[in-house]
Amino acid sequence: MARTEAVQRDKRRRRRLRLLIFAALFGSTVILTAVCVVLGIRLHLVKGELREALAQLSDRTSVTDQAEGVSQRAAEETEAALYTVSEVDEYERAGIGDADSGGEDADVRKVYLTFDDGPSGNTGRILDILAEYDVKATFFVVGREEEEYQALYKRIVEEGHTLAMHSYSHKYNEIYQSLESYREDLSRLQEFLYDTTGVWCRYVRFPGGSSNTVSRVDMHELIAYLDDQDMSYFDWNVSSGDASSGYISPDTIIRNCTAKLGDYDEAIILMHDASEKDSTVEALPGLIEAIQAMDDTKILPITDDTERIHHISNE
Repeated sequence: MARTEAVQRDKRRRRRLRLLIFAALFGSTVILTAVCVVLGIRLHLVKGELREALAQLSDRTSVTDQAEGVSQRAAEETEAALYTVSEVDEYERAGIGDADSGGEDADVRKVYLTFDDGPSGNTGRILDILAEYDVKATFFVVGREEEEYQALYKRIVEEGHTLAMHSYSHKYNEIYQSLESYREDLSRLQEFLYDTTGVWCRYVRFPGGSSNTVSRVDMHELIAYLDDQDMSYFDWNVSSGDASSGYISPDTIIRNCTAKLGDYDEAIILMHDASEKDSTVEALPGLIEAIQAMDDTKILPITDDTERIHHISNE
């Protein structure tokens, strides 16, 4: 009897033990499953937070890049703000660029087509048009070392146009920091053009013109430096209006360029050679034809005999 009871007690203990083991295993499984679910949810949330953080970082980077680009473009478009077509009257009233050049061509109006900021994807088209009309122009170029532009510098020279200097970098905030920064930029461009074309350039146009309000150094210091280096700078007394960042039609460009030509014995027209300036290229044939139709008028490239059109006094 006692043996039977002992056996029963042993069976009950084993059964409880199995139940405990099963309960422990089941509980562990439930707990592990719950932990995995929680970790999975947390991982999903973390990934979402990470994606959001990366998106915000990307947006901030993009905004910063855009702001820098806008700042640079705003500086480079200062030419349009500093000297618009309506401001031509101010220079006219001041008597700038309206002197009689004298000599055998005293009765001949001289018009100079000048292109800033090239070479570009449009330079070849401009040169083709100039060649078609047998017209010579002046190119105030910047520094572009890419192979595709090397032939354009050379073609400008080989086809009889005047190769002149604008700036190497065209970055206003760098070149106008000091006299030294301007000197380094211009010297780099001068040497680069000489190595590329064999021409030692001496004609200069300040980015934004000599009357720009961007320069941190007195423009008279930069002008004095050019004088010391036997270099001449040229502003303009007629603006095409194509420096504007907005669209301007070819017809408007032609009107802007021709409206005041009759008021000057020597007219230097400001235009731009840039990939986005298709309207300028499209206006060029009509502009040349309009000028050539004027009595006693010649289109010439800038030379030593060209009157120096300056927005500010050299003194």
